[in-house]
Amino acid sequence: MIRHKILITYDDGCYSRVFSEPFIRKCIDAALDCEGVFLQCEVSVLITGDEAIHRINREFRSVDRATDVLSFPLQNFVPEAFDAEITDLDRNTGLLPIGDIVISVDHIRAQALEYGHSRRRELAYLLVHSVMHLLGYDHMDEGEEKRRMRRHEEAVMERLAL
Repeated sequence: MIRHKILITYDDGCYSRVFSEPFIRKCIDAALDCEGVFLQCEVSVLITGDEAIHRINREFRSVDRATDVLSFPLQNFVPEAFDAEITDLDRNTGLLPIGDIVISVDHIRAQALEYGHSRRRELAYLLVHSVMHLLGYDHMDEGEEKRRMRRHEEAVMERLAL
């Protein structure tokens, strides 16, 4: 498995005690590996709260509410067809920048309670879900696109034993 460069930022120091960086890296690495990503990538992750994710969601998506996770792809990938080229690599780092992930710890806590599983499992799912978006998957309706995305997410979650 390729080790990708995963830049993790905590909006508030207390969030760093909630989730370990090695676990965050493991989840993202597993998702990229399951999708056949053959180039070393760079992904940025911001762990924050509802107030900040609400502000980001309003500013960048014109959606005036907090959410669990936001994905900001830097490439235009086609699902199930990782097709990056050497020309897409960052000239300074030699890495393929694929995007940014923003996750709300407040939503992780609430959703873990709502769905009856651990915060660790909820974080893993949101990371995997976001990586799928970075790789071109979407779920705008309840149709085949959403089912395909869910199948891929479930495969990664199985690999992570979650």
